[in-house]
This record gives sequence, C-alpha cells and structure tokens, in this order.
Amino acid sequence: MDDGVFAALISFGVGAVLLAVAVSLTPSARAGLLRLRNSVRGGRLRVWQCLGGACGAWLVTTQGLTVSILGVAVFTVAVVAGQTVAGLVVDRRGVGPGEARPITLSRAAGAGIAVVAVVVAVSDRIALGGSGLWWAVLPAVAGVGLAWQLAVNGLVRVESANVVVPTLVNFGVGTVVLVLAAAVDLAVRGLPRPPPDDWWLYIGGVLGIVTVLTAVVAVRFTGVLLLGLGSVAGQLAGAVVLDLVAPTAGGLSTTSVVGAALTMVAVAVAAVRR
Repeated sequence: MDDGVFAALISFGVGAVLLAVAVSLTPSARAGLLRLRNSVRGGRLRVWQCLGGACGAWLVTTQGLTVSILGVAVFTVAVVAGQTVAGLVVDRRGVGPGEARPITLSRAAGAGIAVVAVVVAVSDRIALGGSGLWWAVLPAVAGVGLAWQLAVNGLVRVESANVVVPTLVNFGVGTVVLVLAAAVDLAVRGLPRPPPDDWWLYIGGVLGIVTVLTAVVAVRFTGVLLLGLGSVAGQLAGAVVLDLVAPTAGGLSTTSVVGAALTMVAVAVAAVRR
C-alpha cells in the first residue's frame, strides 16, 4: 500500500474485530470485561493503565515517519535501546504485575548485551551521521512505550482475570489511535495504494493477537525486561530463519547470525538471579 499507517490500521483492525467476536461469544471473557469495568470504576485500575495499545500504534506511526530518514537498522536499534532501558526502570518501580525487580548487575548486563547484539545484527546496514539522526529520539520513545505497554497490559490481565480481555483492550485502543493517525496521513499524503489481493498478507493481525496474548500471560512471571529481551531474541532468530528460507536481495549476513546469538546470551545473563 506504500503507507505504513494504513497497513498498521488494517492489521490492528483485523485483530480488534476477531477479538471482539471472541469476547462476545465467550462467557468467561464477557465476565472478565465486566470485572475490568468494575475495577476501573472502583479505582483499582486507572483509565490510563488501559491505554497500552496506544504505544503499539505510536510505534508503527513513528516507523512510517522516520524509517525513510533513519533506515530500518537505526530505527531498530533505537527501539530496542529504549525498550531495554525502560524495562529495567519499569521492573524496578514495580509498574507491572508481580513483585518489583531490582536493577542487579546481571539484569543491567543483559540489557547492555541486548543493545550491543542488535547493533551488531544491523551493523552492515547502519549509515550513521547526518543531521537527520536526531529523529532516532522518536523510535527510542516508542521503545520506552513498549516497555510500559507490557507492564500495564499485565495489570489489565490481573484485574480482568482473563487473557483475551487485555488483548482486546490493547487492539481496540491501538485501532482508535491509528484511525486518528490515518486521518492525518490521509490529509497530508492522500489515499494509499489499494489493499493487496493476497489473503495471507492480512494474517498480521492474527499473529499480533498471539504476540499480545503471550505477553500478558508471561509478564507476570518474567517481568518487563526479560520479556522484552526474549521478544527481541525471537525476532532476530526469526529474521535469520526467514533469510534462510526466503532470502531477500541482501541475503543472510554473518552479523545477523552473530547478533541473534548474542541476544540469546543477553536473555540468559538477565535471567540469572544472583
């Protein structure tokens, strides 16, 4: 479609519709939605703690704004750096479910190794320099938002006692934000290209549901930092597999493999309790 905001809106919209249908057909999910409403009305959960999906929408919006200036590599490094640093702080403050997790040497080292790993993975595609580099602040802030999103989505899951409800809230909020962003995009850039005909290009929303469901279940046990590091490790490992199975013009690089391996080390180091 040559328009990242509209593509993201379709992805979020598909996920939101599927989740709305699932909640309407599942008694336990409807009861969870009622519990969530009562928690917000009773003050146990703040309204702003239900807005984690806005951070996902902000991420894809900044991608559309900055990738053409920064390149995918610098964008990725900025997001991961913001997410890992914020993950340390969010865990330390006990923002998410579960106990607060102090900033230990192993956790700080794991976060640092993860950032280095991503830099290594994309080093052959980074072209630093130029006045446009300050745009990296936007994806870095988006990375901070991702850490916060993981934490508050976990809180919604605890209050609703259901995994589908926080996923619906996440996709619903994200869809609303992307509708507003798409309206601005439409006014500035005009209509995007027509949507593609290949049905399998629309399963991004389904995969997003799996991602958020996994996160809202796991964050209570792993904390935000470890969950974020595991997600980055999975993305880089998946990228390596995709480059092997369906290679692009650039092909699989040695730096990508080394970076993916380093993220596994980062997860292992951050998971050490002492």
